[in-house]
Amino acid sequence: MIFHAFLIKYAEIAIKGKNRYLFEDALVKQMNIALSKIEGDYRVVKEQGRVYVFCPEEYDFDEAVAALKTVFGIVYMCPVVIYEDQGLDKMREDVVEYMKNVHPDYSGTFKVYTRRAKKSYPVNSMEVSAKIGESILNAFPEAKVDVHDPELTVSVEIREKIYVYSKSIKGPGGMPVGTNGKAMLLLSGGIDSPVAGYMIAKRGVKIEAVYFHAPPYTSERAKQKVVDLAKLVAKYSGPIKLHVVNFTDIQLYIYDQCPHDELTIIMRRYMMRIAEHFAKQDNCLGLITGESIGQVASQTLQSLAATNEVCTLPVYRPVIGFDKQEIVEISEKIGTYETSILPFEDCCTIFVAKHPVTKPNLAVIKRHEENLKDCIDEMMQRALDTEELIVVEAQ
Repeated sequence: MIFHAFLIKYAEIAIKGKNRYLFEDALVKQMNIALSKIEGDYRVVKEQGRVYVFCPEEYDFDEAVAALKTVFGIVYMCPVVIYEDQGLDKMREDVVEYMKNVHPDYSGTFKVYTRRAKKSYPVNSMEVSAKIGESILNAFPEAKVDVHDPELTVSVEIREKIYVYSKSIKGPGGMPVGTNGKAMLLLSGGIDSPVAGYMIAKRGVKIEAVYFHAPPYTSERAKQKVVDLAKLVAKYSGPIKLHVVNFTDIQLYIYDQCPHDELTIIMRRYMMRIAEHFAKQDNCLGLITGESIGQVASQTLQSLAATNEVCTLPVYRPVIGFDKQEIVEISEKIGTYETSILPFEDCCTIFVAKHPVTKPNLAVIKRHEENLKDCIDEMMQRALDTEELIVVEAQ
């Protein structure tokens, strides 16, 4: 059966107040962007409290669904068949035809739900539902009506034309990207940080990212891996500005001047300082990391507190309470897992102590950072001045 449109259902947007239109407009914008990447002339329309996608005469149904599944804010999409309004009797025939095509030999329970958007229609919604239900029962003698807990709801919307739908395809949920500000993601080549970026983008936040490169200890392929991960996240979040920072000199200097069991904590503190610089420069409202409590030595509560201390912006950690397997499952769902496990080193794994401190003392960490005071400011400035900016589009 050819579906002529999709009815887009959203949840949280519907309970917004006077600014609801801002969220709806953002949703429409993101849907137009997603659909512009596939073949066909799709029209996204706000109409009487609904959002519809009207499809071209010929289109790839699966491709359209896949595109819409990348748009945060969509909770469900319902494929719709549109009929001309030629009176109630013809409507009854049309809905039976719809059922025969979409649910052939149906034998379960059902109800008909009618929404009369066209208030001038001469028959009220309850009567329309009853008449259509009678026709379905006649055509499908094994079916039964259950208005309280049906296995199938056949929805009929009376507008200038008649819209019929009964299937719901699950969308990604969340809020439209761009409705909740912007934040800076610390993107490594691992499993966790792309998932963290995806989860914050799902709440309507536009994402930028920073990656710490350490040539020659990390290769160009390691950098390309991070760019590829950003492309996969950008499928959901939209284009990502990726700041690539050369971190080699800073890492080597810390390695030479500080106790080795504190290397990771001190390096992460400088990473946070650099990430916050770019975040403030680009008007971001926070940092995002993929840290999870206790997963590694630098992610104990004491370590996280020591890392946080250098930041003035809030740090958002959406996977903070997740087990590793839960993070892996999300990475598999969004398509980043296979890229994340490619065997290229990142700068966090090349200078690792055999026995890193798990309960760092902040006063001690600060005292040991004093060992860096001769050159660290100059090195930081050089790292900031030589950043490479890559605008990453969806893959």
